[in-house]
Amino acid sequence: MDDRFSRGQLGFEQAYCCTSFSKSKKSELECGDKIVMPESALHALMARDIPHPYMFQIKPYYNPGHVSHCGISEFTADEGFIKVPDWMMENLNLQEGELVLIESALLPTGNFLKLQPHSTKFIQLLNPKAVLEKTLRRFSCLSTGDTIMVTHDNQKFYINVLETKPGPAICLIETDCEVDFAAPLDYKEPEKPEKVKENAPEKVEEEETEEQIKFRPFTGKGRRLDGESVDGKVANSKTQENNAPTTSGSSGGSGAVSASTTSVGGKKSGKLVFGSNGLERLSDDSRNDFKLQERKEQKSQAFTGKKHVLGSL
Repeated sequence: MDDRFSRGQLGFEQAYCCTSFSKSKKSELECGDKIVMPESALHALMARDIPHPYMFQIKPYYNPGHVSHCGISEFTADEGFIKVPDWMMENLNLQEGELVLIESALLPTGNFLKLQPHSTKFIQLLNPKAVLEKTLRRFSCLSTGDTIMVTHDNQKFYINVLETKPGPAICLIETDCEVDFAAPLDYKEPEKPEKVKENAPEKVEEEETEEQIKFRPFTGKGRRLDGESVDGKVANSKTQENNAPTTSGSSGGSGAVSASTTSVGGKKSGKLVFGSNGLERLSDDSRNDFKLQERKEQKSQAFTGKKHVLGSL
């Protein structure tokens, strides 16, 4: 026997055949740790001057493994038999009629309990603390490693005893015991929502910028209608000769061109006017129409359409 548990002066130790309350008419004792012993056990306890309240260590006789502790309800069992709660038989891995060893024990008064429910349904009850307090009033003692049963509203809840203080087994009679809960066995952490990728819009903008850089319409040097470049330099001399107006007396002249050439003072709206210094400007209306048409073409497609040379008009 463990030295941490004290016994009476002579102690009490006896082997009994074990049966469960479910096989008898003592089902009201199912929720709790109290057992039923034969009347001979009472006489033996009193003869050995075992102090009251009576508490016992219980373990399988032939295959001792986990050791539990229990209290006493009454001494009305058949001789050679004891009756125990079903959860205690499961806890000790006992079969009906199996032999167990009962020893008297003196346990320290408990001041701390750490419990772990098997199911989250227990902590979801309206008042799980009150349910637990009501159940523990039916217990005389608890041992570390026990799995006790709590009943409420026709439901059974199993709870592991993870820790007891000040010892591995404690007395719960007339004590104010602090209770701590561990997360239930079936508890799962809530899944964290995936964070929206903040850099995604920036990547889209970067891709759009790259596409804009790849296509740049209307690049290169600009030219004016009089043949000069934008920076003021004269264009190709051959182009100037082709674009220069011819007089009516020239052999290579055209009658259509000669008819349209007048002095600068005789300019007419909507016509190209050639002066002595070459092409000067378009009329205001024609220039606006020309710019509007040019903008429309730029918006649709760059560098499309037929090519025209001013010298061929």
